[in-house]
Parts: sequence; C-alpha cells; structure tokens
Amino acid sequence: MDYWSLPYPSQRQPVVADAVVATSQPLAAQAGLAMLQRGGNAVDAAIAAAAALAIVEPTSNGLGSDAFAIVAEPDGTVHALNASGRSAAALDPERYHALDAMPLRGWDAVTVPGAVSGWIALHERFGSLDLADLLAPAIRWAEEGYPVGPVTAATWARSQAVHGGREDFAAAFLPGGRAPRAGERFALPDAGRTLRRIAATSGGAFYEGELAEAIAAHARAEGAALVIDDLAGHRPDWVDTVHGRLQVGDREWTVHELPPNGQGIAALIALGILRRSPVWDRLRDAAFLDDAEGLHWQVEATKLAFAEVHTHVADLDHMRLAPADLLAGPRLDSLAARIDADHASDPGHGRPQPGGTVYLATGDAEGGAVSFIQSNYYGFGSGVVVPRTGISLQNRGAGFVTDPDHPNAVAPGKRPFHTIIPAMATGHGGPALAFGVMGGPMQPQGHLQLLLRLAAGQNPQAASDAPRWRVEAGLEVVVERGMPEHVSRRLTRMGHVMTPGGGMGGFGGAQLVARREGAWVAGSDHRKDGHAVGW
Repeated sequence: MDYWSLPYPSQRQPVVADAVVATSQPLAAQAGLAMLQRGGNAVDAAIAAAAALAIVEPTSNGLGSDAFAIVAEPDGTVHALNASGRSAAALDPERYHALDAMPLRGWDAVTVPGAVSGWIALHERFGSLDLADLLAPAIRWAEEGYPVGPVTAATWARSQAVHGGREDFAAAFLPGGRAPRAGERFALPDAGRTLRRIAATSGGAFYEGELAEAIAAHARAEGAALVIDDLAGHRPDWVDTVHGRLQVGDREWTVHELPPNGQGIAALIALGILRRSPVWDRLRDAAFLDDAEGLHWQVEATKLAFAEVHTHVADLDHMRLAPADLLAGPRLDSLAARIDADHASDPGHGRPQPGGTVYLATGDAEGGAVSFIQSNYYGFGSGVVVPRTGISLQNRGAGFVTDPDHPNAVAPGKRPFHTIIPAMATGHGGPALAFGVMGGPMQPQGHLQLLLRLAAGQNPQAASDAPRWRVEAGLEVVVERGMPEHVSRRLTRMGHVMTPGGGMGGFGGAQLVARREGAWVAGSDHRKDGHAVGW
C-alpha cells in the first residue's frame, strides 16, 4: 500500500507542512497555528491550543482540568510532565469504603486541578513567547464568544440533564436555561477574567491568590474537604517516560508513554505481548490488521493489558509493582503465552470506565514536537463551577477505588488512576510521531491500533480513519461501522461477543503529527469537530 493511500472512507487528506497543529476543535487549532506564525515553537502552540480548548470545548475540559504532556526536542530528547492533582489532605477515606464505587459528581469527585500548572511549567521551561500572548485567543473567545461546534453541542445537551440541577453549573453553562445549540454563540466572560489573572501572575493567582481563595471558599460553602493549602501545595512533576520499541519500515521507534498514575503503560504492555506473539510479523501488514485473525490477537493482548493495569496501576508512590516490572520480558512472555489463537478469553479485566477529554499534537519547523492532553474526565467533570470564575472542576477523584487494600484505594494527598495519556515516538535522532486518542478507556487501545497501522505503512490520516474496535467487559468487543460483516462473523465464531457501536463518540478522537523527510504529516479525527493545520 502506498503511504499516501486513503483506504477507508475518509473526509480529509493529511496536512503536510513545516509546522503543524492538530486538535479536536478548529478554533483551538488556529490558536496554536497563530503562535507558530509569530515565531513560536511547538510548546507555545500547544499552550495556546490547550487554553483555547478549555474555552471552546468546555464539555471535555476546562480551567479546572488535569493535564499530561510529552515534549520532544529536535534532537530527540524527551521530557514528560505529570500535571495531575492530588486529593485533599483532609479527605476521610473511610467515608467511601462501604460504597461500590467512588462518587462521580460533586465535590467528592474533585481533586486539585493541575492543568493550569502544566501550562505554566511548560512555558517556564520551553516557551519562547509571552504567556499573555499565548492565552490571548482563549481570552478573546471567552469574552467575545464563539460559535459552538456540532459535536460539542451534542455533548453539551446531554450534560444538561446531568448537571442542570446545580445552580453554579447552570449559571455558567446553560444560558437561558439550556445548552447552546450547534452554531449558536456562547461566551463565558468570567473565564476571560480568570485567564487574564493567570497570565498576569504566571498562574500564581490560581494556586495561592484570589482564584485559589474562590475555589476554597466554594468548597467550604458546600462542606468539601479541599482547602487553599491543598492548592498552594500542588506541584506538577517532570518525570521519565516508560517506553517500548516498534519497527517502522527501516527505522526503530521508541514509543514513549507517561508512567503511572496514568494508563499509558497498558498500550506498551499490549504492544510487548504482540511482539512476542507468533503473528507479530503479520501484524505489520495493514490487510492483516483488518482481518479477523489479526483483530483477535490485538483484542486479546488489550484485555490482558487492561487486567494488568486495573490490578496494579495507581499513584506511583503507592504501587506495589514498579512500571519496569510490568514491562519485564518474562512477564510479557507469560502473558503472550496465555492467548489462545482460536478462542476469545476473559482475563478478568473488568469494564473500562468512560471519560471526556481533549488531545492535541504540535510540531514546529525545527523538528520539535508536543503531545498534550487535558481533561475534566466525565464530560463537564464534577459539575462544580466556581462562581464568577468560569472554573469548571474535574471529577478525577472518581478514578480511585473504594477497596482499601487496592493500590489505587482512595486516600488523602494521593493522585488517582488517570485515563488520559499523551504519547510520543522518537527515532533516528529526533521525534518521529506525537499522537493520542482522547476518550477514556479507548485511549490505550486506540494507541495500539494507531501504532500498528503506522508501522504497517499507513499515513496518519488513514490510520485515524480506519474503523476501530473497543474492548468492553468479559468477551464483549464493540466495533465501529465499516468493519466488514464477514470479519465480525468470524470473530463471533471465535467466542467474541461482537456489539455494533451506536455512534462515533465511543471510539475516541485521534490527533497525530508524524515527521517525514524533514516535514510534518498531520491527521485529525473525523469523529470530532477539529482538524489539522499547517504553516
């Protein structure tokens, strides 16, 4: 297959340019592009796009989100940032031990929001433009308004039923008592003022100043445990990636993921299992990836990876097995040996939880790249909106478990298990690929699907366009429209419970930028409102 072929029903060509931005919302892509045009680098573009997404796609992220990032310098040096927050120091874990699961909504689900600290950390280390300039597009759209995109509007309408009873949420996000419809203009001037304070104080106001005081006051008024000291004590962490290897043509890529508390290691476990399988060489053929046998091996490896992650992954300080143990060769050999080539299995991986997230990728003319993700988790997150600030708070505390003996048990001052994962690949002395697939449990299995397609010679847009599958609990596999019926029938005979997907929302949203012959090739998922742009 020719690299530039588009073998699946596609709505767009890949974008080829010296510098690129790919996001899930067109205005955010333009915000990042504007920084590249002003001489900024990939980090500048990523911060501008991320801030814009907090305004123009508030259904999936906001000023009270968490974030993770991977930065690759032009020489291939990789830096990873964990900007997720911890639970309140005064949290009483015994309140939750009798529950089957953590609360999804309200203050019980809120941890310290880390996204703003991530923007600041990235800017201080790598930014070349003024922070005020990077936040200017987001400020403009918050204060002057923007037309709401159709995918965002559909999600917003569903959130009205969930959060509409909260006065703070309705005041900010339900103008006139309802969610804005596609094409209608929406403004959030309170968020514009908040962004101006973030720019003026390099984030200080958010964690120690008047914005922190507003967050803490709202928590206090509703009887929550979060206090201003929790915000003041928050720090994002620069960490080393966990990584695996993948042969792509005549090159070997190193595939980088964030270490726990995120689930990125699941993609590396699944990849490591497949590298040890008898069909590994065939999995680098795009036709085999779409065949029932190829899909069977991918699905089985993914289920085993989820079983490992849901058993062991937590805040890194609380894990009983180190990430290196989970990626050790003998352990992966043992997992690979458990796959039956002809029959589906249930390794006890459970039902992955859904989520709402935004992801973006950028590449600059010098060859640097950023893979960035931020999220409120479930749609608008907790539903809590700090009055007169436009800060909608995530519900990442729902990622804890209530079993006190689990590594991910709810506890004070602890980071919960996170679904959001950016990814990067490096090779031949520089970044080769920045990519991600927003969407809860779709993310690691989406990473695996994209990596295999790119290794098989597909371009980023073709890899994104391909029909996806999604592992659910037990033997269930949800498949997207476009998978041939004969493939689904054969998988059914192997014991998989095949379920047609009801819409594009459950299969994530990919953004990819790949380095090729000194330029960037960018793809953007047709399942979202956004696109890729170049300069």
